[in-house]
Amino acid sequence: MHPSYTVVELPPGCTPERAFAAVRDEPHAFWLDAGPGAVRGWSILGTGRPADPAEVAATPLSEGPAPRHEAGPLRSGWVGWIGYEAGAAAAGAPLDPAPDPMPAQCWIRAERIVSFDHATGRAWVSAPDADALATRIAAASPVPAPVPVPNPVASVARVSPAEYAARIERCRAAIGRGDAYQLCLTTRFEVDGEFEPDTVHAALRSSSPSHHGAYIRSAGHALIGASPEVFLEVRDGIVRTAPIKGTRPRGESPEEDVALAHELHASPKERAENVMIVDLMRNDLATVCETGTVSVERLLEVESYPAVHQLVSAVAGRIRGGTTVADLLRAAFPAGSMTGAPKLSAMTLLRQIEAAPRGAFAGCLGWIGDDGCLDLAMTIRTVLVHPDGAYVGAGGGITWHSHAAEEVAEVGLKARAPLAALGATVPPGW
Repeated sequence: MHPSYTVVELPPGCTPERAFAAVRDEPHAFWLDAGPGAVRGWSILGTGRPADPAEVAATPLSEGPAPRHEAGPLRSGWVGWIGYEAGAAAAGAPLDPAPDPMPAQCWIRAERIVSFDHATGRAWVSAPDADALATRIAAASPVPAPVPVPNPVASVARVSPAEYAARIERCRAAIGRGDAYQLCLTTRFEVDGEFEPDTVHAALRSSSPSHHGAYIRSAGHALIGASPEVFLEVRDGIVRTAPIKGTRPRGESPEEDVALAHELHASPKERAENVMIVDLMRNDLATVCETGTVSVERLLEVESYPAVHQLVSAVAGRIRGGTTVADLLRAAFPAGSMTGAPKLSAMTLLRQIEAAPRGAFAGCLGWIGDDGCLDLAMTIRTVLVHPDGAYVGAGGGITWHSHAAEEVAEVGLKARAPLAALGATVPPGW
C-alpha cells in the first residue's frame, strides 16, 4: 500500500453500486466487478490519474507468496487496458495503418481504491482521504436501474454475413495449405451517437453479469465489459491463464440447456480448437516460467453464463525470477484464444483477411499491483465507447471443420448482449 494511504472499513450494507455512485463524477474512474449478487471474489473500484504505460510494463512480477491483506488484492497499482494492436506489434505482426477511435492502451494509477470481499460481505476504502470517502459512500444513492430502450437501432457491421462467411473460407483455405492450425476471425459492429457510459454499463451489468465485469473510464473513452475469460493471473509466484474456445447458446428449456452443454463438451471441433490453444498457451508460459513447472490444471470444462455455455481450460506455471510485466506480455499477449496457432503466422494471416484494426477489442483489461500480482481478463463481450459513438467486436475460432453458417451465428450471439446495452441490435443475417 502507498505510505500515504489509510484504510477504513465500510459499515455493513454498503454496496459496490453505492460506492461507485460516490465516485462516478471523477474523470478517471474504474469498477472491476465480480457481478451483481456475487458470493465470492472481489469487486474493486475507485479513481486515479492517467499513468505512463512504460511504468506499468517495468513492474517486476511476484516471485513468491504474496502478503494477504483483508482489504483486498489490489493495495496500490494500476487499472486499465491494452488493445490488440499493441501486442501484435510487439510480437512482430503486420498492423493495419487505419486509426482506431480508442487509445491503444490506457492505464489509471489508482489513488483511491474501494474493495468488496463478496465471500465475507466486508468492504474497505484505501486512500489518502479514506475517512472522507467512506462517509461519501455511506451517504450515496445507487445509480438507477437501466430502462430498456423502446426502439433499438441496428448497428452497422464492418462486413455482411456473406462476406464474413467468405472470410471463413479464406481461413479454411489457409489451414488447408498448412499456414495455420486455427485462426480466430473477428469483425466489428458500430453504432454512431453519444452514449452515457454509466447507462451502458448499468445495462450490460444487468443483462450479462460476469466474474470479470469491467468499467474503465478515462479522457472521454470508456471500456465496458462482461468478460468471462481470464487471460493472465499472477499470485504467489504462479501465473495462470484460462483460455475459452467453444461456445453454445443457452437453451429455451432446462432440458434443451443441458443438451446444448453436453453437445458443446462432446464436439470434436470445439475440443480440438480448445486443446490447440491450451498447447499454445503452455508454450507461451514456458518462456517465462521455471523449467518443468507449466501444467494443465483444467481441461475442457463447460462454464455457463446468462447467454452462452463456454468450453474452458486452465494452464499454470511458476514465474521465473526477474520477470517483469513486459516480459510476460511479450510472451503471452495477444492471447492465443484471440489469434489462433501458430500465433505469429495466425496474426499475419488475420491482418490480411480482416483488413482493419481490432482496437481495444481482443486485448486485455484489469489490474496490475505494485507488488507484482495481477489479474487481467480478455477484452471480449465488451462495449468500447468513444466521443463519436461505440463499437463491439466479436469473432470465433476457425478450424478446417468449421461450418460458415454456424460461425456467423456464433458471432451474432456474442455481439447481441453488448449491442443491446447500447440500445442497438445486430444487423439482419447475424
